[in-house]
Amino acid sequence: MYTLTHFRLCPHSRSIRIALDELDLTAEFVEEFPWEWREEFLALNPAGELPVLQNGSSLVVCGAYAVSEYLSDALTRGEEASEDAPLFPGEVGPRAEVRRLVDWFHGKMNREVTRELLAEKIYARMRPDVPHAPDTGVLRAIRSNLRYHMSYIAHLADQRTWLAGDQLSFADMAAAAHLSCADYLGEVPWDEYPAVKTWYARIKSRRAFRAILADRLPGTPPPLIYTDLDF
Repeated sequence: MYTLTHFRLCPHSRSIRIALDELDLTAEFVEEFPWEWREEFLALNPAGELPVLQNGSSLVVCGAYAVSEYLSDALTRGEEASEDAPLFPGEVGPRAEVRRLVDWFHGKMNREVTRELLAEKIYARMRPDVPHAPDTGVLRAIRSNLRYHMSYIAHLADQRTWLAGDQLSFADMAAAAHLSCADYLGEVPWDEYPAVKTWYARIKSRRAFRAILADRLPGTPPPLIYTDLDF
């Protein structure tokens, strides 16, 4: 039995939750508030970053990159091996493209959009020791960056069946995880990007996305469109 330490609006954690469900793997979930920097969590992952996947006491895998690669290896070469593990499908070249896009979303988009958006609208509000109202200037910059990333996703979605090629991959899960966090906060201008909206509706409708759509933070409900599969 796997245990996943996560935060429900952490995009890296969400991507792994989607991957686990896509792979029909059962996990117990333990929520960690990333701004608390608890000593017990730092002992588990000294980087203080989510998610962390455990399998009993013998395995601790830290970070979405390492967890996704571990799951892929476990399902293609390990004890749970199967012929078709959908995280990094295809030959060497297509798999490299999946990894490039995972780095784009979990690295670049996270730095320029999701991390700052969560810091302004969620983390500061949930920290009672740090009174803070969202900075409108910062939010304007985040929204501008979000449109840049939406344009890039639109380009990918217009050229390919899925973002990295003909098959669903971890690149789609990573991108959807970041957009779902922004969507929870009502920040995604869907109508300006119909190709992104169509792609997201497809992944949003998958069984593996149900737990993501059920997420709620106390005092911060999502807009109705968040759970509307047809927008």
